[in-house]
Amino acid sequence: MPTIPEQPADLLSLLHPLLGGADNIAAANRRGHRLSITLKDESLADTDALAALPAVAKVSLENGRLKLELTEEAYQTNQKENRLMASKYDGLARIIIQNVGGKSNVISVAHCITRLRFKLKDESKANKEVLESTDGVIKVMQSGGQYQVVIGNQVNDVYDAVLEVGHFAGAGEVDEDGNAVEGGDEGGKSKSPVSVLIDVISGVIQPTLGVLAATGIIKGLLALFDFLGWIPSTSGTYQVWYAVADGFFYFLPIILGYTAAKKFKMNEFIGMALGIALCYPNMVNITSGEVLGTVFAGTAFEMSYYTTFFGIPVIMPSSGYTSSVVPIIIAVVLAAKLEKWLKKVIPDVIKLFIVPFVTLVIMVPLTYLVIGPIASILCNVLTVIFSAVYGLPVVGGIIAGLLIGAFWQVLAIFGLHWSLVPLGLINYATLGYDFILSPYFCVSFAQPFVVLAMIFKTKDEKLKKIAIPAFISGIFGVTEPAIYGVTLPKKKPFIYSCIGGAVGGAFIGMMGARSYSMGGLGLFGLPSYIDVTGTTGLQSLIYVVIGTIIASVVAFALTWVLYRDEPANK
Repeated sequence: MPTIPEQPADLLSLLHPLLGGADNIAAANRRGHRLSITLKDESLADTDALAALPAVAKVSLENGRLKLELTEEAYQTNQKENRLMASKYDGLARIIIQNVGGKSNVISVAHCITRLRFKLKDESKANKEVLESTDGVIKVMQSGGQYQVVIGNQVNDVYDAVLEVGHFAGAGEVDEDGNAVEGGDEGGKSKSPVSVLIDVISGVIQPTLGVLAATGIIKGLLALFDFLGWIPSTSGTYQVWYAVADGFFYFLPIILGYTAAKKFKMNEFIGMALGIALCYPNMVNITSGEVLGTVFAGTAFEMSYYTTFFGIPVIMPSSGYTSSVVPIIIAVVLAAKLEKWLKKVIPDVIKLFIVPFVTLVIMVPLTYLVIGPIASILCNVLTVIFSAVYGLPVVGGIIAGLLIGAFWQVLAIFGLHWSLVPLGLINYATLGYDFILSPYFCVSFAQPFVVLAMIFKTKDEKLKKIAIPAFISGIFGVTEPAIYGVTLPKKKPFIYSCIGGAVGGAFIGMMGARSYSMGGLGLFGLPSYIDVTGTTGLQSLIYVVIGTIIASVVAFALTWVLYRDEPANK
């Protein structure tokens, strides 16, 4: 049986005999632990022998593409001894690390849909000009205590390469050797409350957005199919898909319990246990029982209690805490501090089970008695404020929609749009729909239609090469390439997109359009505006489509009339 020798020149060359020889390999690339190898003749590969190698964790072969995953031990060993085949993005990763001030200047690195998000000890050591002139980097932004390097759709691969080349621990603090560090400082700089809030929201909610959007798409499509009579809501097919479409959002506190615990460096299963307590059926169903008393009766903050804890009323919103966002995040923040203290004072011999025991025994009642009610009141305050703006006679919806449509992209550039996302989630949980964020939908179309007008008008071939894929990406909701690669560097086109978004958003806000689930990005988000259980049906969808057309036409027309190519430099 072949085994991996101690010092091969290249890991892939070792595998050649089991792949049918070097001549049988059409292409090969690596991403972290995983190797993807395209074979000319897959029948020559010996997958059983490959799977039996001690360094190999998993092997699959399908349609000429062989996927091989290394064990963690083998990966670390080969990485230290420089035996791994190079990743496609290793070179770009080295340039990025060098120009954010080097490994020693990096506190942590994470990523979102299109950006690498660095926390640096000293941002003055970073070289923005070099980064922005590097192929593969679209733009560099400094916001919310983060040094953000905009990559585009390849950010996942570049992120993996950065972690590997820099020996960093992903989304965690690292020292000069790339080892995770607990409780380190951030260059002695204190963050503003807004920066802290954005950091918490993005760190906790952001990891869920991909699946949250996916389940939102499923829910929206099911609403459409039920409305058209293709898949009735009473059918088994509908129920099976709806189980995940609604279930992910219903049990969101459990999921956020995990992501929040990871964010605040505590036992993830304790975070999940706190979320489970909020979603436990007996506690959820208790709100349908006999009301023992009510507080804030007759106001927007009205809450009843149906049971007591040692005689103390357990005050809960009528809908319970399923699908809620804020209570679980606050609970985990406090639980993380309690767990950290308990680890210091409890003997090691019983720490494994006593720390979780004490944390849960204290935090679950505290969440129900104090954290939940306070969080519910805060959420209601925000909802009341936005409802008041929308409720202003004649102009309320127009003003709110105009502001969100005009400034959504500006907020997104600085990462401040995260502060509004929880408001939508709160409305879904309490009202069953959201109206606050609806005007933002048209913005993601105003931006690409500005780019489309520029494509038609420009004679700059280099600009066209950037703009065409940016337009396509923007139609499907990923507008960062359009913003950072095309419109923002030109300044005025970005303003045109904001004006288009403001006009379209004002119409959507005026009509009071509602979304009924977290939808996908771009075109995939449209089904989320269908009301399948209520009486409005396609009404909100029609309003949003009209508003989107208005935003796109205004943005395109302004760009078509006003845009001019900049004169070439002499």
